[in-house]
Amino acid sequence: MSFITDDSVNTQRYKKNMEQSYSGKAYRWNQEKYSSKRRFVDIWSFVLTFMFKIWRYNKAWSYPGGLTEAKQAARRKAQAIWVRNTFLDLGPTFIKVGQLFSTRADIFPGEYVEELSKLQDKVPAFSYEQVEKIIEEELGKKIPELFHSFEPVPLAAASLGQVHKAVLHSGESVVVKVQRPGLKKLFEIDLQILKGIARYFQNHPKWGRGRDWMGIYEECCRILWEEIDYLGEGRNADTFRRNFRAYNWVKVPRVYWRYATSRVITLEYMPGIKVSQYEALEAAGVDRKAIARYGAQAYLHQLLNNGFFHADPHPGNLAVSPEGALIFYDFGMMGTIKSNVREGLMETLFGIAQKDGERVVKSLIDLGAIAPVDDMGPVRRSVQYMLDNFMDKPFEAQSVAAISEDLYEIAYNQPFRFPATFTFVMRAFSTLEGVGKGLDPEFNFMEVAQPYAMELMTNNSGSEGNSFLNELSRQAVQVSSTALGLPRRLEDTLDKLERGDLRLRVRSVETERLLRRQSNIQMGMSYALIISGFTVSATILLVNHYVWLAAVAGLIAAGVSFILLRLISRLDRYDHKY
Repeated sequence: MSFITDDSVNTQRYKKNMEQSYSGKAYRWNQEKYSSKRRFVDIWSFVLTFMFKIWRYNKAWSYPGGLTEAKQAARRKAQAIWVRNTFLDLGPTFIKVGQLFSTRADIFPGEYVEELSKLQDKVPAFSYEQVEKIIEEELGKKIPELFHSFEPVPLAAASLGQVHKAVLHSGESVVVKVQRPGLKKLFEIDLQILKGIARYFQNHPKWGRGRDWMGIYEECCRILWEEIDYLGEGRNADTFRRNFRAYNWVKVPRVYWRYATSRVITLEYMPGIKVSQYEALEAAGVDRKAIARYGAQAYLHQLLNNGFFHADPHPGNLAVSPEGALIFYDFGMMGTIKSNVREGLMETLFGIAQKDGERVVKSLIDLGAIAPVDDMGPVRRSVQYMLDNFMDKPFEAQSVAAISEDLYEIAYNQPFRFPATFTFVMRAFSTLEGVGKGLDPEFNFMEVAQPYAMELMTNNSGSEGNSFLNELSRQAVQVSSTALGLPRRLEDTLDKLERGDLRLRVRSVETERLLRRQSNIQMGMSYALIISGFTVSATILLVNHYVWLAAVAGLIAAGVSFILLRLISRLDRYDHKY
């Protein structure tokens, strides 16, 4: 959450937001009590409408003038925009869920990921009266007793809370972050409804296959509850500040713990210029190239040296001080990397260096990035294709955004299950690369990362003596044992052939599909003949005034027609499945 120091701009924006906050759907943003029934209707209405749009997506009749790839792409884009706007209307829970989903390119198409990544916390502010009430409830005193002065106009308003500038009685300038009223109650209602939705998708015969929707739901719950615990955010800020105490080019606001609770937190006032305000940075005489490198170096330090990183480094959470230092804000969403992950990543690096798709897949399974399935052939071929086609450029010439896009393109609809930490890191890398290129068009994130990667590999080699030589020795032993055991394996195979114990199973999926389709078509023709016969019979009986008999024949025809429609629907599913 960034801080703006122009009071006139803030006042105008505050008045505009307050006018919006009591009109239409935006009124729901500032309620302290939410109706569980109303939320149930709103959320399920969105889900059912979304399911209808997905069902209609592949129907040729729904496209005027016929189905084309260009029309499908345009519809995907329109649907993604509609989802983003609906999430904004549904409020804080869905803005945060949408931001989390924007990291899951292994589950959602690229258009959805792109639109959801645009979800920003530009929302209506809540009233100063509500701010006073919350601060008094949380800190036990009225605002004049706690602060020498307190600005009623917020510096920034976000989906979870808003920030006000204040001055302590000691004379220190601070910012006070106050949680949006009724937020915990809203989370309880929404997450209970989302649990039912996740369970429905988990049990769905099509959308539940190969997806851990309940796991995604639990991950969202954990992150959301952590982010609205301001005491946890304060501890994160303190840890982050300690990790950078030796670096004067990084600044982190100090926490005033006497004025902090789970719903209110007071931080050092540290104004700065947003990293995306290029003209203001130029006017202040800031070296934009240096800031671009600082952003990359700070993040690499977080990942490789501390294992504790800022999981949401968008331009609104990064600013530049008058001295040219990088300022970090908002520590509600942080990530950690366990020590054993580094070893797994080294194994992956060895596999990538050798262009060994088998080894890369195995290491990714060990890391939990891929869910093992019975047939890993398609995944292995996808990884090998990426190694053969995308890894020929020098390390420093690679683009994080391009690598992420290629990786997610391969992962989509495959059994890849990127952990939240992995997706947060990749999104942060891509964001920082975009910020860096905005500050310096010649900026290259991989060029900055190269010495860190070399240091990581060198340190790992030193800790193991010589990992590369050890790896060569291991592979030599493996090849030797395989070669020595080969004659025995051949002999065993020949013995099985002689005894007739070796069986080969050949399965043609395409042939099975065609036979099944042919059988269903024949059955459909039989149903059509039955329907025609009973329809003609009903007509003849009706003409001869045998109304009841005609009704019975008509009902039988209608029943068989329903069965025929289900059969046609099944044929349609087979076509899309294969």
